[in-house]
Amino acid sequence: MATHKYPKFKNDKGLKEIRIGAKEFECAGVSAPHDHPHVYLDMGDHDVILCPYCATLFRFDPTLQPWAADPADSAF
Repeated sequence: MATHKYPKFKNDKGLKEIRIGAKEFECAGVSAPHDHPHVYLDMGDHDVILCPYCATLFRFDPTLQPWAADPADSAF
């Protein structure tokens, strides 16, 4: 199991959109050493949010588990 409080996601493929199973999470940008500050994001009542650092659009997908992403390798 992950050791951080919130699910964390990355966008190594440079995709415009990543579907995730959580509305509260952290974005790391890409894998180290080229990651950006791991920023906490909260979608609130919305189903999408744009990371202010890397401009990845994250879309909530209720069919995914909270720590899961599509594509799967976007989970940190």
